[in-house]
Amino acid sequence: QVQLVESGGGLVQAGGSLKLSCAASGRTVSSYIMAWFRQAPGKSREFVAVASRNGKFTFYADSVKGRFTISRDNAKNAVYLQMSSLKPEDTAIYYCAAKEEYYTGTFYTGDHEFGYWGQGTQVTVSS
Repeated sequence: QVQLVESGGGLVQAGGSLKLSCAASGRTVSSYIMAWFRQAPGKSREFVAVASRNGKFTFYADSVKGRFTISRDNAKNAVYLQMSSLKPEDTAIYYCAAKEEYYTGTFYTGDHEFGYWGQGTQVTVSS
């Protein structure tokens, strides 16, 4: 069973950048498809980005495509989310998530698909 801990959140001005990290322990992240989700105040949790086990395949929500990049370093047992050109609507708690599956050509991005979650890190973008 894997444990996930996010870090790197904070307050940033619109147009700025942040890099979130997700550190895993208990098992190697190479055994998991890894994803980022977020939840804004008063809204349900939404998918942001996902990466296959080796990071070769990725998929993004339309709202972040071209601005966010998911990456992973399996040797360091970590996953990252580089966020650029941040907007106030990106303000949310960001969660790292994992599921023990192989990528078979389609990413299933519902949060119920993921069995392991971190505690989240707050990202606030000021206008």
